[in-house]
Amino acid sequence: MSHVSAYPQTRYPPSPIVDLTSKGERERLSPAAIRTFFNIMGHWGVRDEDARTLLGGISNGPFYEMKKNPDRTLDADRLTRISYVIGIFKALNILYSKKLADKWVQLPNENPIFGGRTPLAYMMKGGQAAMQTVRRLLDARRGGM
Repeated sequence: MSHVSAYPQTRYPPSPIVDLTSKGERERLSPAAIRTFFNIMGHWGVRDEDARTLLGGISNGPFYEMKKNPDRTLDADRLTRISYVIGIFKALNILYSKKLADKWVQLPNENPIFGGRTPLAYMMKGGQAAMQTVRRLLDARRGGM
């Protein structure tokens, strides 16, 4: 008699995977992602220079043009970076009061991941991989791990 393992039932279906290789998907998502990114940067009090670094090192001209007119299509890398920022923002606002959630990325953090640096400095230095690490850390905290 063979036993077949199955995943446990859940009432939450998995989220569909967004195909960022699809220009149509990037066109659909980019304007709202850009507006949300700049809104979060305002909540966090992030300087434009640091926001440019979080976006992967965008230069001044394109950055301010994007800020002025978000109706454009981003590449997959920038959309992924913004997705991490949005997830981090959401997790912080679930975990902490609004005041602390908005300050958290700018506060020195003794977690071994950050080594006393701010999460913002860690993400700026480590790029997309560091942003993913911060997102996972906060998601784990949110899940009670």
